[in-house]
Amino acid sequence: MTVSAKVIAHSAHPGCPDLITLQLRYPRFIHAEVMTHRAFSRNASSSRAVPVARMIADVEADIAMPVEWGKNQPGMQAREPLTCDDARTAQSIWVDAAYSAITHAKRLADCSAHKQIVNRLLEPFSHISVVVTATDWQNFFDLRCHQDADPTMRALAFAMRNAIADSAPTILGLTGWHKPYVDDEERRKLGPMKSLAASVARCARVSYLNHDGTNPDIQKDLELAEHLEASGHMSPFEHQAGPMPGRRFANLNGWQSNRNMMEAEQ
Repeated sequence: MTVSAKVIAHSAHPGCPDLITLQLRYPRFIHAEVMTHRAFSRNASSSRAVPVARMIADVEADIAMPVEWGKNQPGMQAREPLTCDDARTAQSIWVDAAYSAITHAKRLADCSAHKQIVNRLLEPFSHISVVVTATDWQNFFDLRCHQDADPTMRALAFAMRNAIADSAPTILGLTGWHKPYVDDEERRKLGPMKSLAASVARCARVSYLNHDGTNPDIQKDLELAEHLEASGHMSPFEHQAGPMPGRRFANLNGWQSNRNMMEAEQ
């Protein structure tokens, strides 16, 4: 089981809290808990977009499962682990359930059911990739690094905290922009507006790469950003931001997001 966190962009400006974008990977079964934290701007990979064969291969290669096997008792916390034998049995049952889901997913696919239906069977055993941007992290760490947190959620929170601790920010001027998934060379090559749109598209995909693992096509990035705006899918526009010392805009402290600026102009 893999829980991972890496810093995609880390920006700083005098008088502003650091603005940090992380790319996360964790079991989909804790995603609802991540979604409760309103300080985060976020986008997540959708099982509706992933081909069934790839989804099955991902589950077979790395079945998502709890990081701890706790013993049943009243309350939300297990407090004590299962015995070694019981833990091995529990893990074996979980893996059996995953392969049962794979078997039934293949049967659904064989009768031409769409991937948005088939992949739902695989979700309890799959991982999800998520991009998160925020200025305020402490409440999340206070709650999720705590001993009362779900152990898998706690493992993710520690991975996030460690990634941030190991990261050094890029200092931006007052007209600088935080643009996840866009490097300095692309900024120079594409210019301010196209590089902004490329960041939007890649945050929507939750990756610099395309869903099939290929390198991005800038024209397709621009088309995707335009389509997202036209159709009202505005969450990928929340990850790009410029410094605004001493002010709060929505969930960002000291930074105004691309989305906030666009909506203010309407």
